[in-house]
Amino acid sequence: MAKKVLILSGSPRVSGNSDILCDEFKKGALEAGNEVEKINVAKMKIEYCKGCYYCMKNNGKCAIQDDMGEILQKIIDSDVIVMASPVYFYSICAQLKALIDRTLARWQEVKDKDFYFIVTCADSAEGLNQTIECFRAYMTCVENARECGIIYGHDVYEKGEVLDKPAMKEAYEMGKSIF
Repeated sequence: MAKKVLILSGSPRVSGNSDILCDEFKKGALEAGNEVEKINVAKMKIEYCKGCYYCMKNNGKCAIQDDMGEILQKIIDSDVIVMASPVYFYSICAQLKALIDRTLARWQEVKDKDFYFIVTCADSAEGLNQTIECFRAYMTCVENARECGIIYGHDVYEKGEVLDKPAMKEAYEMGKSIF
């Protein structure tokens, strides 16, 4: 049975290395017969969480009116969530962190998800461990979350450098393995 796959590309560089890996993952997931949507988080209007807890008093409705309400519904409705981030200083990018924080409004409805992570950096693969731990920390807040795969795009700096790396094939194959 086809799954609903939601790819959250945090890259502020369209066609940057992590974004390229998202496209390759998407290609594989589509070929496997899944329903796939990719959201370029940086192109969306997503304010940061202000910690006002309006959402807690208003059935998950956020006080901030932006694109996050629609994205959060897609997160809730998906079976598979792919989170992709370039790594600048050993953590996830600000665009994706803002999105994660804004799931607070309906965090208890985000459950039973398969997670895949895509990370890229100019450093070696060791530089990506802290970023993965950030993703895993978020997963601990998701009921019945399952970590299903990680794609490490390391030693890539300039746009497109990932095209010649093993991560390209890994992204495609990982996407294709979803069924």
